[in-house]
Amino acid sequence: MAPACLLRVCTLLCTWSVVIGHPCSLDHQGWANCNGKSLLHAPSSLPSNITGLDLSFNHLVVPQHGTLLMHFPSLRSLNLSSNALLALSPAIFSNLGALRLLDLSSCSIAHLHTDAFKGLGNLHTLLLRNNSLQELEVPFFLSLKALFHLDLQHNALVSVDAMSLQLMEAVPQVQLEENPWVCNCTAHPLQQWLWHRQAVQVTCASPPWLRGREVAALNSQDLGCRMKQRFPRGLSTAQQITVTHSNTTTPPAGKAGRSWPYLVGFVVAAIGISILIALAAKCKLFHKNFTSYRHRPLPETSSIGGSPMEDGSSWDRGFSGRESHPVPGAADLQGEDDDGFIEDNYIQPSEQLPEEEEQESHLSI
Repeated sequence: MAPACLLRVCTLLCTWSVVIGHPCSLDHQGWANCNGKSLLHAPSSLPSNITGLDLSFNHLVVPQHGTLLMHFPSLRSLNLSSNALLALSPAIFSNLGALRLLDLSSCSIAHLHTDAFKGLGNLHTLLLRNNSLQELEVPFFLSLKALFHLDLQHNALVSVDAMSLQLMEAVPQVQLEENPWVCNCTAHPLQQWLWHRQAVQVTCASPPWLRGREVAALNSQDLGCRMKQRFPRGLSTAQQITVTHSNTTTPPAGKAGRSWPYLVGFVVAAIGISILIALAAKCKLFHKNFTSYRHRPLPETSSIGGSPMEDGSSWDRGFSGRESHPVPGAADLQGEDDDGFIEDNYIQPSEQLPEEEEQESHLSI
């Protein structure tokens, strides 16, 4: 009985000597609570076999190289929330292979190195809410093979690339609410991903006409995607989404702005050619009308023989016995022609024969 009591007393003394060197509190389950102690570093005097450590609301300094915690290989839960960490250096948690829960909420993290979570192959829950993350790089998920719950709420995410979404397919629980999502064609992969997961709480922040609408409920026309792309059979879903996004980008504004002078020149040329054709047609019509009004008296020819009629003397001899009539002058003929019609000198044969017989009778006398 005495040896057992002695052993118990020694254990209490050893534990007290460990606890007295740090401001944290320990419980019988191996949990160390160092919350709000204004610590710059994790106390090195804590037992190395603790399984839980709460370092929230402190002033921890993140080392540029190496790991954050050196002496806790059995740690399964780590709370670093509300520390101004800003950025996480590569492999900062690489010695915590047994870690299952990591809370990095409200740490003002703006950038995650691609190897920040290297070595956390057993991590189950990663809490990154209330930070300033604007993008998620693809290698960020590669080392998190056992991740089950990912919390990215209340960050500055505006879009997620197709490859990151494909890697997040293996994570059963992903929270993306309360981010300023831009709902244009770049959000089409996110819309498809949310639709398959039936997530209804992720809403648009811009453009203004889509603000507050659920991303999963939108379609390609709402997002401004109008081009459809056919893909080969061997192409993966992520590659298809990437190709579709690259084909639906808007053309540069410079090329569109330089096209209007060509359009104006084409319109001016078409109008000029139309005017020239109209003028040419009008001039031709005017020339035709002018020619039709230029007329002159037809030559007096015989309608039977086709030879010119005898003038002057013979005509006077034939009609010497008859009453003479004055011959109309050129002015009278011109007056008669002013009506615009050409006089027809054609004489009917029935009218010409009596005149010839009368002429022959005068000649015989």
